[in-house]
Amino acid sequence: MVSSALLLGLAACDTAKQQQDSGTNATVSSISSNAAASMEKNGLRLTPFTDSPKMPEAQLQLKSPASGSSVPTGSVAFDYDITNFQLTKMTGGMHAGEMATSEQGQHIHNIVDNEPYTAHYTTEFTKPIADGQHVVLSFLSRSYHESLKHRGAYDLRVVTVGNPATAKPLGADLTAPHLFYSRPKDTYSGADAKKVMLDFYLVNTTLSPDGNKVRATINGTEFMLDQWAPYMMEGLPAGQNTVKLELVDGNGTMIPGPFNSVTRTFTLQP
Repeated sequence: MVSSALLLGLAACDTAKQQQDSGTNATVSSISSNAAASMEKNGLRLTPFTDSPKMPEAQLQLKSPASGSSVPTGSVAFDYDITNFQLTKMTGGMHAGEMATSEQGQHIHNIVDNEPYTAHYTTEFTKPIADGQHVVLSFLSRSYHESLKHRGAYDLRVVTVGNPATAKPLGADLTAPHLFYSRPKDTYSGADAKKVMLDFYLVNTTLSPDGNKVRATINGTEFMLDQWAPYMMEGLPAGQNTVKLELVDGNGTMIPGPFNSVTRTFTLQP
């Protein structure tokens, strides 16, 4: 019970800190306007890009469920406040026409325990979540699924579904560095399969050439990513592809955390 109370307290502190630091770079560094050069290995090319339409004033706040709260078993009701960002709007910009895009426009990515996200186009929705303690990450997304990465664009908290007395404590420190997976996801076909975006979310860490990095292993080929940006992947084969992401320190050693190593598959079709 003590560890559970500590975890919930940390979650509450994180949300309170977000409200105080909205619009600042208290948690993550801003991305340079000059993207690094492409990296190419074994016929695969990764190119970071940072020239999507900027939305520095966009803000997301999760009103309920409250941080550290308990909700009844079953579907969980989410309710957000969003300002300076229009859900269902098409983002535009040069990348809108060269990668997979949601026909429903801009949206919220809701990620529970670093499982594949669900996309939502309204500020209120329900989502089935199993009983127990869960880490919930929410962030604003452009219509082509690229995350907004400034401090006020996301929310991270712990929510307990069902009886809190029987919920197993997660033991996740929300003040520690965390890596969450976002894209790619599911199946890409036709023109969408030529350029596929790799995007992830970082909390409580920065990336740099001499500091922490994300090790991306794509179909067995390793790339070290030293800036937090979306990356365009080219040269992927048809069929099933695999991406493994790991948050590592300057020596290439895994940084402890329940979500800092994740492997996903996605499929490319003609």
